[in-house]
Amino acid sequence: MPPLIFRKGLDMKAAVAGALAEDYHSTLVDRIKQDDYTYTAPGLVLHLAREFGFCYGVDRAVDYAYQARQRFAGRRVFLTGEIIHNPHVNAKLRTSGIRFLSDASESVEALTPDDVVILPAFGVSVGDLERFVSIGCTLVDTTCGSVLNVWKNVTRYARDGFTAVIHGKVHHEETRATASQALTCPGGRYLVVLDRDEAALACDHIRHGGDPAAFLHRFGQAVSEGFDPDRDLQRIGLANQTTMLMSESLEIGEMFRAAMRDRYGEAALPDRYRAFDTICSATQERQDAVIALLDQHELDVMIVVGGYNSSNTCNLANICAERVATYHIAEPACLVSAGEIRYRPVVPHGVPRQKVSEARAAGWLPSRRPVRVGLTAGASTPNNIIGEVVRRMAGFLAEP
Repeated sequence: MPPLIFRKGLDMKAAVAGALAEDYHSTLVDRIKQDDYTYTAPGLVLHLAREFGFCYGVDRAVDYAYQARQRFAGRRVFLTGEIIHNPHVNAKLRTSGIRFLSDASESVEALTPDDVVILPAFGVSVGDLERFVSIGCTLVDTTCGSVLNVWKNVTRYARDGFTAVIHGKVHHEETRATASQALTCPGGRYLVVLDRDEAALACDHIRHGGDPAAFLHRFGQAVSEGFDPDRDLQRIGLANQTTMLMSESLEIGEMFRAAMRDRYGEAALPDRYRAFDTICSATQERQDAVIALLDQHELDVMIVVGGYNSSNTCNLANICAERVATYHIAEPACLVSAGEIRYRPVVPHGVPRQKVSEARAAGWLPSRRPVRVGLTAGASTPNNIIGEVVRRMAGFLAEP
């Protein structure tokens, strides 16, 4: 018998609504939105971006996880890994009794048909899904619709003989899952490029050729098995991890288009190059909103709240850092005091995005009062965390 797969909820939405509100709602954030997204307190004027925090896909994923825990109260419930990139939310799920297969103490081999496995908002690879199905686990699929849209395009590329060129982070769960979709058709292949610099290397090979071995050494795990750049870059289709910086994705797409045109001519482009905008609308709305905030208000400092491994949050911080002093914090406790902050340093474009350790800064708030603060949050940050950040800021600045 095929396993039971829940993709449209578990008929427990009303039953978990109270718990979700208690764990993630903020009356303070509601009040700030009602006051034209502005909060004032002694020594502080704070402007909140008009799009921030939980997106529909994240809200849905967390809702389904709560429903699963309640519906299957007598059974073991697992997540394949983090449901979203937010430490607060994942800690809440652990507290509820949901176990994480990514933990060293857990093992896929120990799963049984009686177990429930929740697939995260990023999705899982084709191979992982097949494994869970073969075991017979009950599955709760929270994969975001925007991610499914990317998969649809990537499988279409593979079916039509195009290599999927994916703008994303090769070790990110979503990008790994997307890349696996390219292999579902015979002859399917993929190349993952992180940024403009890696795109430029691939474009140079398209234009001028080069040493295939050196190319494969440079890209390592970012290519499908048996990848041959001389053969597999002749027809390409662009896609992206949904949480990347849209301006960069569009620029990378144009870079590849120009390279294909230079190599094969304008008339050959329809048979050689395809591209679809697969940045999710929520990601773009948050990027647009923070740009509007920076345009409309003169700020002393910008606070961006979200997990350090959250791609969309890191991109919001990158946008802000080009305009104003910016601190990407993971949680309210990162605001240590008016004189000290813990934060993830922003990695400028063009600099290798190796793992960045949390840093500390002193004197991060200016001495002048009131301090003008901008605030936004990544799509996996709940409102209660945002509200607590505001409270801590107000508390610091109210001190004599």
